[in-house]
Amino acid sequence: MNARDTIAPQFRPTTAELSLVWFCRIVAAYCLAFGMLYWIRLIGVYPGPEWRFDTMPLHWQAAAAALAVLYPFASIGLWMMASWGPVIWCVCAIIEVVMYAVFPELFGARPAVIASHGAVAAIYAGLRLAIWLQKRARAQ
Repeated sequence: MNARDTIAPQFRPTTAELSLVWFCRIVAAYCLAFGMLYWIRLIGVYPGPEWRFDTMPLHWQAAAAALAVLYPFASIGLWMMASWGPVIWCVCAIIEVVMYAVFPELFGARPAVIASHGAVAAIYAGLRLAIWLQKRARAQ
């Protein structure tokens, strides 16, 4: 037995694991941007007569305040690859899908936002499935 045999093997992440890390970080950057956009609306820098918090309709006040707080937290969690990051992103996505799909008369219809959340969820689920299948194959 030589020294090479006694050294523990190094962990080498798979392509799917590295892809998930980079994907989560890209989504984290977008979450931070969306959070900042909601904060811009809340403080009144956004153009328009009803885009300051005190002049917004009540339904926009509730949605904008919640998303302005949740999106930056989702960004942090996704960037750090914490288990709660995707959960908070999912809460943000559900809120926006409900806003734009269920209540378009209040918030307007934004099919691009709904489609982007669906695409992000599908890619994330696909990468997690690929990682799970790779780990299962390694275990057997």
